This record gives sequence, structure tokens and C-alpha cells, in this order.
Amino acid sequence: MVVELKQRHKAAALFEGWQETLIWSCLQGVMGKIYADSQDSPVSAMALLGDFCFCAGKVNREIVLYEPENRDFLIMVPHNEGWADLIEECFMEKAKKVVRYAIKKEPDIFDREKLQAVVDALPVDYTLQMIDEELFHRCKKTAWCRDWVSQYEDYSIYQKYGLGAVALKDGEPVSGASSYSGYLGGIEVEIDTREDYRRRGLAYACGAKLILACMERGWYPSWDAQNKWSVALAEKLGYHFDHEYAAYEIIK
Repeated sequence: MVVELKQRHKAAALFEGWQETLIWSCLQGVMGKIYADSQDSPVSAMALLGDFCFCAGKVNREIVLYEPENRDFLIMVPHNEGWADLIEECFMEKAKKVVRYAIKKEPDIFDREKLQAVVDALPVDYTLQMIDEELFHRCKKTAWCRDWVSQYEDYSIYQKYGLGAVALKDGEPVSGASSYSGYLGGIEVEIDTREDYRRRGLAYACGAKLILACMERGWYPSWDAQNKWSVALAEKLGYHFDHEYAAYEIIK
């Protein structure tokens, strides 16, 4: 049996020590959901938010195979080798093992003056703008940048738990850094640039603008890297690499 956990704090011990803000979002009830093997005394659970699923506690086949929503793609992150082996066994060729890169969570490490200099160096033919209601809805309708806002049901929730900076060229979004998700005290950064505008320093400028905006709010901009390019960009902005970890891209 798998149930949506009503009292999410009952699963907190299963995820203890896991430094993933998407898990925190689920446990805090800000966004996402927790599914477990019991409402009262769970020993197996998964935190599900957007494309990400984190499996923890006692290895459980029902948890791995549970599909609360029909989806074609999911990134499953196992807490240990036991979960990893079960994911491979359950999904076989549909599970592509990938390496992701955890970035250290270090409050008060950012150099405000350096970040402002990066923002100020943006070429004059681009405009940096924070995501307002109009941009929020435009991004939701645009495939390449939808993940800047896709986890927020509406703009009022984004205003409360989200934040984003976008580079515009002739009024059109071409690069941006926003919150894939929010938790109490911060966001998880989602950053991307339209393919025909890459390698121009736009993501660097948008990232710097977003970090500055988070500092103004007293939020922490958490960063998790999909690839080494993302690690390099994070390090330019002041972050430090922590460790590699395994995940599985489930393509159905």
C-alpha cells in the first residue's frame, strides 16, 4: 500500500541529512508531495516534486513503481545502493543512470560587489528584468523556459515562494535564472538560455541578478548541477562543488 502522507513530518526521519531543498519543500508542505507505506508509522517514502523523485527509508518495490501522476519522464534519486538496485530491476532499459553534481550549501559566501559587476557588464542591447506576472505567464507558455515557473500553480504562489531574473532581447526572453521550486528560506535555481543565444554570458548575468535578489530577501539560492557546465557556472558565481551522485532518468 502506498498513500499520500497527510502529516508530512512523520517521514522527516527517513530523509534526515539529505541536503536537497526539493525534499525540504515537500516536507514543509510548500510544494510537492510525500508518498509512504503508512500514514502513521512510515518506514519507506518518496518525495515527489516536478520531475524529481527521492526514495528513502526501507527499500520498497511498491514505492518505486507507484505512479500518482501519468508522466513520460522522471528523475529518480536513490538514497542508497539498495534503492538504486531496485530502480534498475524495476525499470531495466527504461532507467538511464546519470551522474549529477551536488553543490555545497554555504550561506554568506557570495561577493555582492562582484555579482553586481557581472550584472552591470551585461551588453546594452539586453535588458535584465525580474519575473513579473506578465513574464510569468509568457514563460509558462514557452517550452524552452517553462521550468522557470512550471511548478507554481499561479503567479500569487510564485510571488510568495519564487523569484527569477530574465535577460530580454527586443522584448523576448532569451536567458534566465529562476526558481524551479521554493522552500521556507530559499529557492532551488533553474537556469537556461535559448539555444541561439548561448555562450554570450547571459546565464552568468541572470544568475548573478537572481543571487542578489535572494540576498535582498534573506533567501538562499540552492544550486544542483545536471552537468559540468552547470558546475562551472555555479563556481564562477561563488558556489563550491561538493560531490557527485547517481540518479536515474526514467523514460517511458
